[in-house]
Amino acid sequence: MNIVSNLYKRHPFLTILLAFQLFRFLLLPFFGPMPQDAYYDFYGEHLALSYFDHPGMIGYLLRLFTTIFGKYVFVIKLADFVVTFTTLFAFYHLAGLFLSKRKQNLAIVLIGSTFLVSILSTVSTPDVPLLLFWTLSLIALYHAVFRQQKLAWLLAGLLMGLAFDSKYTAVLLQFGLILFLIFSNKYRKLLLSGWFWLSLLISVLVTFPVFYWNYQHDFVSFLFQSKTRTGDISKFQLKPNLFLGTIGTQMFLLLPVAFCGLVLFTVKFLKKVLVRWKLPNDQILFLLCFFLPAFLGFFLISPIYWVKINWMMPGYITGIIFLAVFISQKSARINIWIAAVLHVAFALEVIFYPVPIKSDDTWFGWKQLANQVQILQKSYPNTFIFAADGYKTSAELSFFLPQKIYAQNVFYQPALQFDYVGDNMLLLRGKNALFIDSDPGFHDRLKSTTVPSEIKTYFKDNVQLEPIIIKNGNRDVRKFWVYYCEGYQP
Repeated sequence: MNIVSNLYKRHPFLTILLAFQLFRFLLLPFFGPMPQDAYYDFYGEHLALSYFDHPGMIGYLLRLFTTIFGKYVFVIKLADFVVTFTTLFAFYHLAGLFLSKRKQNLAIVLIGSTFLVSILSTVSTPDVPLLLFWTLSLIALYHAVFRQQKLAWLLAGLLMGLAFDSKYTAVLLQFGLILFLIFSNKYRKLLLSGWFWLSLLISVLVTFPVFYWNYQHDFVSFLFQSKTRTGDISKFQLKPNLFLGTIGTQMFLLLPVAFCGLVLFTVKFLKKVLVRWKLPNDQILFLLCFFLPAFLGFFLISPIYWVKINWMMPGYITGIIFLAVFISQKSARINIWIAAVLHVAFALEVIFYPVPIKSDDTWFGWKQLANQVQILQKSYPNTFIFAADGYKTSAELSFFLPQKIYAQNVFYQPALQFDYVGDNMLLLRGKNALFIDSDPGFHDRLKSTTVPSEIKTYFKDNVQLEPIIIKNGNRDVRKFWVYYCEGYQP
């Protein structure tokens, strides 16, 4: 205790950060796999240059960890935790380039106490490697621009490319850099620098695997990420509840004091720029150019399109550093106390699951489901197993079961990455199957009153079996309908 007490007296904010990280690490064994964990592990099990809905970095990362430590849920979570902890170290260094030591410590605990870091530390998403390479890219760009280190341009190009190989939103790095150079009177001349253009060229070359995979597959990933969403946005149907939802999710991500402070200081700076037409100094301008495009851009579309909780995450790297310049220690401490209380509540939910989540986006019950499906299959041998809820149930069963699991490609419906692993549905002709259908909002143990029409279309006959009930102690918390389907007709 004396060691902890002395550490807190000398480095209070760093001690708080380490406490949050220790808390997260001790929580890892209590998690089951989220559907995202299982899906991106599926990436890693089918190595490719890129994938249908995202580039492959998260899949490569999980494959590396499971190859070294074995395929366990804890190993998947450990990969997320280790990479995110590395991101925090990089963030601390980045903050030190802009802030005094006191403000640097304030910035690291501001971001380290958020649910942003908790989510990245416990759920596998492309944002896990994205934020690492995003942060490292900004460090390299700082040295290239402000310290005029030419070799840093080469490193920045490499890192920006790796960020894009993690997630497509990394293109905002090049956009932010160009935006900064355009508005900076001092550094605008770098737009004509060969080192700047070489950096951009390297970033493009590093992304070659992603572009080549898309070329091989008719650019399906780019179309999936752009065409559908831009089509929905172009309809321009105002939905105020989506805007309020975005505010709520981002406030949850950063916690109220940090989020409101970020909004307040951003509005003040924008007002100053628009009214007085006075730009901030170059260092603040640099921070804003890598924060505002993501922050304002996604907020602008939020009244007409649902903005996912993680889309703004990269912008918060420099956004939090910008906030740390102005926020008081008192306000930061309030945010930390709120974070501590909410994280305790979060831990109780993870460990004891007192409030069942009426959604398949949960960590609870997937292992139970896989065990029961495996037992059930012994009564119905020579069957193949599939689900049709996007990717979630199929990915989870693929993670736990030692056999091939199919998705809604059995029904010839788009099945994300399951469409790109070489399945030939014709080879299943005439076979019997077990169809597992989740009932996220279940309220009883009864069978379904209807049979999915696709079963009738693609199978000669079917029998609905008793539902699989997932229990937490003596309480029913999840339910899956089960159909024995005979004679597949692809």
